[in-house]
Amino acid sequence: MLERRHIPNAVTMARALMAAGFFVVLSFYRAPDEGVAWLWTATGLFIAAALSDVLDGWLARRWNVVSLFGRIMDPLCDKLLVLGGFVVLGGQRFALSPENTPWPLLDQASGVYPWVVVVLLARELLVTAIRSVAESRGIEFPAKGAGKLKMFVQSVTLPTVMGLMAIAPPATHPAIFWTNHILVWTTVAVTIWSGLPYLAAVRRLEQTP
Repeated sequence: MLERRHIPNAVTMARALMAAGFFVVLSFYRAPDEGVAWLWTATGLFIAAALSDVLDGWLARRWNVVSLFGRIMDPLCDKLLVLGGFVVLGGQRFALSPENTPWPLLDQASGVYPWVVVVLLARELLVTAIRSVAESRGIEFPAKGAGKLKMFVQSVTLPTVMGLMAIAPPATHPAIFWTNHILVWTTVAVTIWSGLPYLAAVRRLEQTP
């Protein structure tokens, strides 16, 4: 039986396994409507994994067993799940043929395009780089409220987009198609906005020897 201090880390690792399962299951779906049952399964796995993020943090704080392993692996698993989800949703399996897209210039049923993935990844790399410089100078660099809001929005957008595609094919339901695009574009805007406080911190770092 696991000791209490190991349970939060076990939940974190279970999230990594659920993320891997999520990617595998999601790969069996193909837009506009092939393998919808797999899409529902992937949505359920993502929600379970996202809820486990709340659970492991709550347990670690409640039992006062916050560990270095957890502090490293928890955000890593979060980014693996969320960013990996956007990467998959931006792939060819979610591309619509020209005759199936409600708008010729937009062909992703999920609303996720390569440029969206680039923006999300760039924000994470920027913050990681700034945090590394700050910590190397002995400056504490805790997560900001904007970053937590960004994570929440991304975590809500992914299962919502997948759930909407499972309910009705975007190719034949323009309302679903446009809702997905609006959700993703809103997520991109929040992601960019959440990175601005970190850019402001760069100036502070420049003034620190």
